[in-house]
Amino acid sequence: MTQSPTTPLPPGSPHDPASGLAAVEREIAHACKEARRDRASVTLIAVSKTFAADAILPIIGAGQRVFGENRVQEAKGKWPALIQAHPGLQLHLIGPLQSNKAKEAVALFDAIHSVDRTSICEALAKEIKNQGKHPELFVQINTGEEPQKAGVAPQDADTFIAACRDTYGLSISGLMCIPPVDQAPAPHFALCAKIAARNGLKNLSMGMSADFAVAIQMGATHVRVGSAIFGTRTAPHN
Repeated sequence: MTQSPTTPLPPGSPHDPASGLAAVEREIAHACKEARRDRASVTLIAVSKTFAADAILPIIGAGQRVFGENRVQEAKGKWPALIQAHPGLQLHLIGPLQSNKAKEAVALFDAIHSVDRTSICEALAKEIKNQGKHPELFVQINTGEEPQKAGVAPQDADTFIAACRDTYGLSISGLMCIPPVDQAPAPHFALCAKIAARNGLKNLSMGMSADFAVAIQMGATHVRVGSAIFGTRTAPHN
């Protein structure tokens, strides 16, 4: 496995997003080849949080169609116009979701990666029924059991996934995880994959700019890459 070309750029460095996207695409293709996987089995989510529409347009122009945002309100401010101007885009919510934002989230997003508590399940079930929209849903697993981080504890995952399905009637597509920053990511990806397998879930949203190549080796179907494409951010990020 080669080193992922994803070291964050120092502040003020010039960055061409289209070149960043091309480099990430090359690394994904290489990681898929190493893992003997089809490139089409991995969806690249370009994480555009904190970036304005003018920074996103070159990425759309380069052919990227799937984007990720952390906050419902931020996404509402920039994506409706972009989606209207560029049909075929997909928008994924990859950050925490508050139950009072479920209505807006279901209306705007094609996928929600942060289902992690019963109040969210209840709110999503209500809005999915009311709106007739069915975003792809991922349960977030807190593999490192970090108290400051959202997600279901690994030991509670099976029960929670069953409740999503049986109590709330939600169709769960897969699992999402964010490994602790100070630990090797592979064991966390492996744990997430194991939980998914025993629950019959095929999709795994795992891997960010620093570790997406490792995630692909461990079975990721969705990788969430921001700074390696867009460059340094104007606000703190995961």
